[in-house]
Amino acid sequence: MSEDAVFRFPSDAPPEYWEPVIVSAAQLRTAAEQLAEGPMPASGRRELLITHPLATEPGPGLAPGIEVRLSVLRPGEETTPKRHNATEVNFCIGGSGSTIVGHLRFDFGLHDVWNHPSWTPYVHRNEGRTLQVRLTYSNAALLEKLRVHMIDEEPPTPGAAPAPVAAPDEAPDPTKVNPYGILPFGDEGALLMPYEILINPPAVPSPAYHWPWIDVKERLEQLTALGASYRGRRLYLLYNSMTGRTNGTTPNFFATMTVRPPSIVDRPHRHVSAAINYYFSGSGWSRVAGKRYEWKAGDLMLSAPGWAIHNHASNDDGPVYELTVQDQPLHIAMESL
Repeated sequence: MSEDAVFRFPSDAPPEYWEPVIVSAAQLRTAAEQLAEGPMPASGRRELLITHPLATEPGPGLAPGIEVRLSVLRPGEETTPKRHNATEVNFCIGGSGSTIVGHLRFDFGLHDVWNHPSWTPYVHRNEGRTLQVRLTYSNAALLEKLRVHMIDEEPPTPGAAPAPVAAPDEAPDPTKVNPYGILPFGDEGALLMPYEILINPPAVPSPAYHWPWIDVKERLEQLTALGASYRGRRLYLLYNSMTGRTNGTTPNFFATMTVRPPSIVDRPHRHVSAAINYYFSGSGWSRVAGKRYEWKAGDLMLSAPGWAIHNHASNDDGPVYELTVQDQPLHIAMESL
């Protein structure tokens, strides 16, 4: 086979849009029970990918570029240490346990959320008496499409204090430093940046955070108490300040916790970012690209493929609580939102 590049005309064919899919509470429960049966896999992790029917290798996701994993641990089990260049949002949907990520330990319970920075070692543990079940949202699917998903199965031991950053012993080699630095270019604000700054930008700390559901729920109840006078969406972003103006939980995703009072119908809207919802209380329906989808507590749903017109509504059987994960921060950074 020739390895030469191939010239081709751009395609005018419309893209194949992904339709919404719902993974029911019963399907998730059955998959978790099956994962819990038998011996621990050699990888040290009991997990399955949850993928869309149209997803293809490499990097199959529940939405294009968004990997979703279902993971379980039986009481007394823990995963082997691992790190990778993907970032993650983790969400507990059953049981409890702890995660050590870097030098931090998070003791988590039902519906808690926490993030994992890139290239930070971690382990999950189940010190409880019931099956631990987690959903993990990752940009690994996108990195696999790009063929740059890096995984280290023998990382430094999680839990160790971070090594202090040593000051350089000597001044930089002047033969390796452009003496002119960053230069203005033209009259419109453009600049010229030298090589050594290009490849070594200032570091921005990327912390791991934990958002316990019990505390987030208290804040959401305050929004509910505002009544009909409040016209905004009753939600909070689980905000990681290192993401700055892109408003992320990780640099790739935001995760929001939402409460929908009974009998609320959203206005139709659309956005380039894809949205994945996990409903853990109440029930309702979504209309996406003209089709109606019914959902209930415990369902996981690709609720809004990119640029599909959609809206959501809660039934009258009680408030809806949901976790929504979208790749909006990535699109803001790319100016594609």
